[in-house]
Amino acid sequence: MLVTGAAGYAMSYPLSAPWEWGHALATLAALYFFSAGSFAINQAQEAEIDAKMPRTKRRPIPSGQISKLQAYILGFGFVLIGSLAALLVNTTVLAIGLGTVFLYNLPYTLWWKRYWAFGAVPGAIPGGASVLLGYAANQPNIWMPEPIYLFLLMFLWQMPHFWSIAIRFREDYALGGIPVLPVRVGTERTMYHIALYTFAYVATAAAAPYFTSARWAYAILVLPVSFVIVWQFMKFFKSVVEKHEKTKWLSFFLWTNLSILIFLAAPVIDRWISYALVMADVASGGEL
Repeated sequence: MLVTGAAGYAMSYPLSAPWEWGHALATLAALYFFSAGSFAINQAQEAEIDAKMPRTKRRPIPSGQISKLQAYILGFGFVLIGSLAALLVNTTVLAIGLGTVFLYNLPYTLWWKRYWAFGAVPGAIPGGASVLLGYAANQPNIWMPEPIYLFLLMFLWQMPHFWSIAIRFREDYALGGIPVLPVRVGTERTMYHIALYTFAYVATAAAAPYFTSARWAYAILVLPVSFVIVWQFMKFFKSVVEKHEKTKWLSFFLWTNLSILIFLAAPVIDRWISYALVMADVASGGEL
């Protein structure tokens, strides 16, 4: 969350302005405490479900390390701290932070996730908000091509990310009563849904030049990694659909996680390197 928020912050920072550490740290503090508070509240909300799933039964609440009340106090306390930090930045950051907590802990946790196989799709809205929060710290108008592009990357990435986990831990989710896509429609049909979002995700990354100042980092990083993601998916797809195995899920999962960091970092690198080259040209007496 912090890394993606920092990418959004770097994309919107006015390049000619002096760097303000206080402003940057307040933004990251707001993002951290909103996220940590929301996650703590989520674990209090899902303590009984977590206790049924081998993957989550050792979390602090089901394992008896802390009580649900303590988790709620911690969670809401962190959200309050995040709100105070956001007020030091601007009201748009505050609105995005509180809106994210609301969407994640009410519609997603209590309804979408528990009753809908495709709950991960609207659930990706709060999941992708971190990059918008970082962007809004310097540019409150987030209804522009650049921040919308960054958000789309985060949004589309989450379905391959989450559904590959859901395939691996399908039995766990079934024990917890969570109707994730592999539980409802089966592993093989889920792979076709992953395919749809994987190709949309890669296509969005490849479209970076239409939305950002993509240059050398785009060519060196985004295009090769996009190819690797497609290749890793095809291996994963074949292992599930043709061999009825799950052996390739981890490789695909790790590459998708690495890819979102690369896809967000590339336009940041291109933007700041381009500015540095212009400043170097000006310093040497060249013309803009």
